[in-house]
Amino acid sequence: MKEAERKSDDSPEGVPSRRRWPLVAGAVIVGSFYLLTVFADFLSPYDYRAQSRREPSAPPSTLRFRDAQGHWHARPFVYAQRLVDPLDRRYEADVRRAYPVEFFAPGCRYKWFGLIASDRHLFGVRGMGDPEAPRLSMLGTDALGRDRLSRLIAASRFSMLVGPLGTLLAALLGVAIGCSAGYAGRWVDAALMRAADVMMALPALVVILAARAAFPLELPPVRAATLLVCLFVALGWAEMARLARGLVRELRGREFVVAAVSLGMPPWRVLWRHILPNAARPLIVQTLLMLPAFLLSETALSFLGVGVQEPEASWGSLLTAAADVTLLERDYAGQGFLLLSPALAITLFVLGVRLLGAGLERGDE
Repeated sequence: MKEAERKSDDSPEGVPSRRRWPLVAGAVIVGSFYLLTVFADFLSPYDYRAQSRREPSAPPSTLRFRDAQGHWHARPFVYAQRLVDPLDRRYEADVRRAYPVEFFAPGCRYKWFGLIASDRHLFGVRGMGDPEAPRLSMLGTDALGRDRLSRLIAASRFSMLVGPLGTLLAALLGVAIGCSAGYAGRWVDAALMRAADVMMALPALVVILAARAAFPLELPPVRAATLLVCLFVALGWAEMARLARGLVRELRGREFVVAAVSLGMPPWRVLWRHILPNAARPLIVQTLLMLPAFLLSETALSFLGVGVQEPEASWGSLLTAAADVTLLERDYAGQGFLLLSPALAITLFVLGVRLLGAGLERGDE
């Protein structure tokens, strides 16, 4: 009985509880971020570009269950915030009327996947059509009165598109070049690997900044995303190519590859059917290691003001408010943690990617 229990613990079926938890946790975190990106319009309570002149730099809304008269309410509600001191950005709650919080509240119109029109949002306040109705700002508003939570959710679409797409295309190009170098002749291998060495020697962020400076500062979001993806692909393929080339050269000497070649199988089929499936796991792990670097590069560009431009949002552009100490002390006193919410989102996503990579590496043990 004890031998059977010990065998079950050492078998692959007994591994998931200990070895696969990073893979599961990473998949949950990364999958949650992409669900947030896909349903950003529904999850955002307001249009991320809409301004409210009555609520600049407003603090987060306070969910209440007890009103000013001491009565309890089963449904949470909020009071409107009135700006009583524009210079110090001081707000007071207007307790004359309570605005209940409700799910699937009507609001600004959008299209599901660009096709189906809707005006329903996950949550909001009742009476959103009332001009006196307050905003349900869970993270407060910025200096222009825009809902910070809506901008944080909308910013995920640009950041989660540019970094992962650039990583995927760079990985595919690198694998193609690496397979060609590892399986081709000596001169092709030498030429491709010297080109990879040159690309790896270039400082990536400096090259990206220099290339971005050659284009107009104000680019539409689609063009800005296309430019950044092209730059990431041009600078990121070399590392993947060297790894793929080493794996191909190591696997081409295995017995099953030699047998496939002796049977007259063409090189492209040998690579596709026999070599790449055996090299897939290390290549995927390397891709996951490249992803945070590209994501942080996009964040740094937007933080420096050369990424996506206002009124569009990315995680890097939202962090610029936390860099201005004077603005932080004047308009966002006590809200420093809220300003750093984009950094928290970046940290969680990178953690999820690292856990995915760690889970795949443990699968080899």
